Amino acid sequence: MHFRTLGTTGMAVSELGLGTMVLGPWGNQDRAECVQIIHDALDGGINLIDTADVYGDGETEVIVGEAIAGCRDEVVLATKFWNPMGEGPNRRGASRRWIVKAVEASLRRLQTDRIDLYQVHRADPDTGMDDLVDALDVLVHDGKVLHVGTSTWPAELLVEAQWASDRRRTARFVAEQPPYSIFVRGAERAVLPTCQRHGVGVLVWAPLNGGWLTGKYRRDADVPAGSRGDYAAEHMSGRLDSKLDAVEALVAVAEQAGLPMAHLALAWALEHPAVTSVLLGPKTPAQLADLLPAAGVRLSPDVLDAVDAIVPPGTTLAAADAGWEPWWLDATHRRRPRT
Repeated sequence: MHFRTLGTTGMAVSELGLGTMVLGPWGNQDRAECVQIIHDALDGGINLIDTADVYGDGETEVIVGEAIAGCRDEVVLATKFWNPMGEGPNRRGASRRWIVKAVEASLRRLQTDRIDLYQVHRADPDTGMDDLVDALDVLVHDGKVLHVGTSTWPAELLVEAQWASDRRRTARFVAEQPPYSIFVRGAERAVLPTCQRHGVGVLVWAPLNGGWLTGKYRRDADVPAGSRGDYAAEHMSGRLDSKLDAVEALVAVAEQAGLPMAHLALAWALEHPAVTSVLLGPKTPAQLADLLPAAGVRLSPDVLDAVDAIVPPGTTLAAADAGWEPWWLDATHRRRPRT
């Protein structure tokens, strides 16, 4: 396993990280097997574990806390807040009121006294940037959080956050977590170069595009039982023909390179100089075992050029895969108020 420095933090993280969204109620509900996956990841050289309070309504954080209890100091632990965690308008978002409650709840579930990277899961239209960076700065000064980051933020808000931190002399955002894969290359247009300019590390989610880049979904073949495509209709919608065409072309590229398609996809994401680590999302120990050998794989320029010819730089094949829709496109923000 190779390690890279996360932004300007000096903190080394494995180039493959473990994403945990499907460990628990949202995926594998065998608690012992979920713990095993985390232990196997650590044994395989992964030191970055990423989770979120909303995964399984907090249950996934509990599983992560249980799994790392005996090796907390060896783990770079990242979690997120912002999504609703119960009824009521103030049990969500990025207000100072919610942040101070959300972090305490995550610390309890994770059985730890600090979070290495605390991330705002999405940008919040109702919280001013100054208020947000001020609230997070208190957590850093109190030692509950070591670093702060974002997830799926547009470039313009990443820049605004850097300005706010500089102006108010608060802890700055040191990491961004965008969706990025061969099928979802929109981050190349502005997010990744913005992160490079500001020294922000990048942790990639969905590098396999929910299984599409493993080759499991093929033209004229049945959807595998138990896969996301088997139970989530929306996963198979949106430019379906474009994805199927691209899969067939990428299978040929992977075969010529002598690589499993999933290894090709993971290595491809790691080639971008802005990317620090890509987050695996295995649901079973077998899936993790299949993915871990991708560590250290490097692709030749010819292979990278072949991928570019299939999905051009900056292209996202299905808009729904972008992970976030700007709130300013909503009608209430596009139209003058009626009097």
